[in-house]
Amino acid sequence: MDLSKKVEISTNDIQLVEQLKHGDTDSFEYLVREYGGYMLAIAKRYLHNDADAQDTVQDAYIRAFQAIHNFKGHSSIKSWLHRITVNSALMKLRANGRRPVELIDDSPSLFDGNGKRIETNSEITLSIEDLAIDANKQWLVKAKIDLLPITSRNLLLLRDIEGYSTEETSELLNISIAAVKTGLHRARQRLKKSLESERY
Repeated sequence: MDLSKKVEISTNDIQLVEQLKHGDTDSFEYLVREYGGYMLAIAKRYLHNDADAQDTVQDAYIRAFQAIHNFKGHSSIKSWLHRITVNSALMKLRANGRRPVELIDDSPSLFDGNGKRIETNSEITLSIEDLAIDANKQWLVKAKIDLLPITSRNLLLLRDIEGYSTEETSELLNISIAAVKTGLHRARQRLKKSLESERY
């Protein structure tokens, strides 16, 4: 990379995207250097294998470079790369034969007499923040999430850690909105029980 050109690379998203769209190699290198660590950290949340996480980041960059002309600026580059990385990680899981399956919760307590789903107070209010108010215990929450079945883990990561909406999570995991709600409720309860079993 020509260091004399480094100052010409704009950190402003709009200008950077324009440079990328015009094939500016220094801008591509800047993007990789600037966001590589961030994307790798995201990939590692979903993939517990370093090689798979690194492959996912490479795949995400390829997808980003191929789709750069479709970037409309409705979000920041960082948010856009985040979404692409999550998608790439989920695709990697599917390719490895660990495709998330639709969850069905047959617990009668979650349905009324007409079979309509009931959203309990705990489902509405329980979140990762409720489980880890003490920052010193956040490592334990992360460790417990990592031990959950893959679908439960992905639901917690997408909804409670990454902050995706129910609809976005449904799209990313290719499951119904009802399955996201049911699965998230079960994942949160499972995580809560797992944490309660620990003696701090």
